[in-house]
Amino acid sequence: MCVQDAQEVENLNTNTNSVSSSWPLHFELLHHQMENLDKDSSFTSSNVQPTIGDSFPLESISEDTVSTVAERIQNMLTNFVPALRSGEWSDIGDRTYMEDTHVCISDLAKKFGNKLPGQEAISFYGVFDGHGGNGAAHFVREHLPRVIVEDADFPLDIEKVVTRSFIETDAALLKSCSIESALSSGTTALTAMIFGRSLLVANAGDCRAVLSRRGAAVELSEDHRPDCTKERMRIQSLGGYIDDGYLNGQLGVTRALGDWHLEGMKEMGGRGGPLSAEPELKLVTLTNEDEFLIIGSDGIWDVFTSQNAVGFARRRLQEHNDLKLCCKEMVKEAIKRGGTDNLTIVMVSFHLEPPPHAAVQKAKVHRSISAEGLQNLRCLLEG
Repeated sequence: MCVQDAQEVENLNTNTNSVSSSWPLHFELLHHQMENLDKDSSFTSSNVQPTIGDSFPLESISEDTVSTVAERIQNMLTNFVPALRSGEWSDIGDRTYMEDTHVCISDLAKKFGNKLPGQEAISFYGVFDGHGGNGAAHFVREHLPRVIVEDADFPLDIEKVVTRSFIETDAALLKSCSIESALSSGTTALTAMIFGRSLLVANAGDCRAVLSRRGAAVELSEDHRPDCTKERMRIQSLGGYIDDGYLNGQLGVTRALGDWHLEGMKEMGGRGGPLSAEPELKLVTLTNEDEFLIIGSDGIWDVFTSQNAVGFARRRLQEHNDLKLCCKEMVKEAIKRGGTDNLTIVMVSFHLEPPPHAAVQKAKVHRSISAEGLQNLRCLLEG
């Protein structure tokens, strides 16, 4: 899915939220009116017949009342504090080697001894899907979080820090490859950082992050593959090409860290080569409607659609509310569906409670009868 598709889904959810958030304001105002009417003795008198104007004395509503209600609604939306918990599971699948790896860090700064007084914890989660070996994936897992924390602008300019850290980690991998040939491989990388109510997703490759918002799947990343039009245009502008669905006829992804040993893929400085380590970022503000985040390697998305994964996870969490067990069940289901790649899932929940069950309303069935049928029925009833 390209970014445009994700934006359309997000716009749809935004419109839905704006409609639903306006209803409580109207309800509060109406409730206020009814309380005023109950206190009005002239209205309750049996000798007085109320008029429409008497029933809804709008002039009695002060601006202070409207402001108070609006502030109360705004507080409900902005005072949400995520209660974070996470789980993960991985499996080699049908492959000979395990090239996936992942990381879950509850307090990124504290992990690397950079905790500042009064600074809120920043949680860090990542999935790294290696190719051509697991060296690059393990290198990025170990180095990227530290590079982020040690950046001079951390945590004030977090978006710039994350982008710069991806590129610096990629350059560090190049230096390590010249020393240790086992690191001559590549990896996709998707990370999620949560600080307060903010969620920042950074993606380079075809791992995917999906948010469950009231049970609806919201994709927070784009699969960087050669069949994406925007990626194809970027590649061609840098002298690369797509051959039979592969970047320069060699790779099935268009963004990754490493792969410096592949000729014509990357260049130091300037515009760089067609294979980019620069991540695409997505920053969202979490609300009470956001339930959990799924981060998965591409092996998961080969057999799950985003919405299917959210639905599957919600049902399991409603049964047992165990994130690690839910991840294990999703990986097991992926294998059952024929998944052959390495499989890795990290899940982050924003609530201690399981997702709520959706209220299912029975559809109204409208029945009708033709004129001929009605006439036949009358004849039967009349004998």
